[in-house]
Amino acid sequence: MQASAQALREVAALTDPVGEVTKMWKRPNDLMVGKMRIPLGVIGIIYEARPNVTADAAALCLKAGNAVILRGGSEAINSNLAIAATLNGVMKEMGIPTAALALIPFTEREGVLEMLRQMDDYIDLIIPRGGESLIRFVVENSRIPVIKHYKGVCHCFVDTTADFDKAEAIIVNAKTQRPGVCNALETLLIHRDAAAAFIPRIAATLEGLKVELRGDEEFRKFAPTAKPATDEDWAAEYLDLILACRVVGDMDEAIAHINRYGSLHTEAIVTSDYGRAQRFIREVNSSCVMVNASTRFADGGQLGLGAEIGISTTKLHSFGPMGLEDLTTTKFIVYGDGQVRG
Repeated sequence: MQASAQALREVAALTDPVGEVTKMWKRPNDLMVGKMRIPLGVIGIIYEARPNVTADAAALCLKAGNAVILRGGSEAINSNLAIAATLNGVMKEMGIPTAALALIPFTEREGVLEMLRQMDDYIDLIIPRGGESLIRFVVENSRIPVIKHYKGVCHCFVDTTADFDKAEAIIVNAKTQRPGVCNALETLLIHRDAAAAFIPRIAATLEGLKVELRGDEEFRKFAPTAKPATDEDWAAEYLDLILACRVVGDMDEAIAHINRYGSLHTEAIVTSDYGRAQRFIREVNSSCVMVNASTRFADGGQLGLGAEIGISTTKLHSFGPMGLEDLTTTKFIVYGDGQVRG
């Protein structure tokens, strides 16, 4: 609970995004036109086991001026109720309407269905956080717009110009630091021109760290102890010390593989060629693209957002780690001096 309390203090210290004018321009008729951040409205958060989400999600939504309806899983219902009651008590003391933070006090699925199917006039956005089955259930049943925080099938492409020392450090960190999180590395792609020199080295390092390698036929020529990869491995989110490995002929093949099998989460390239790095950034269709850095940096805190509600793999209206700004929208503001339209 001390960690949750500290997280709340950190959210409180963030700059309030509401009311920020993001841009302003002058029209030929001297009208001044701008866009200003405003709250989204009422946000429903549907999540599973972790009770810290109750505090984190409530704090982020309220900080951005939204009301929030929380529905946690049965594993932590008592903790969720206690946290929500504590937060409501503080809100009352501070003169904040307690209705701005509501927790559904039961865990039966009928409550979620009622929320998704009958509350579209009252709830502006649904954000599900949890496993694939939960997210699919929410998407299939919701009449309310949903921002999916889906699985992370994250790739690293070792280009022909890669610095092998950097590549090894990045791959080890991305795969082994916390293998059970959504921004951990799941598939390694290696340029054919780098395969003979790099694969034996990285295979020995990863196997020494107890990582199970599953490779295509060409990869296994240089790492014979790797298990044969199947088609299912290319789209797998292992969340474990398992890594799918493939040799690709060129960057075209690497990008095509990522855009086919990825989950729009996070991809990385290791290269010394600026032009190739820029092409990878432009053409890879994912929410976070890293150049010479670990996929583990796909995190709101690491990217300077201060905190995040999760990592969106939905392009509308937010894509990637969602911070306070992503819990707002914008409206047009117009300053005139008596102008009328002819």
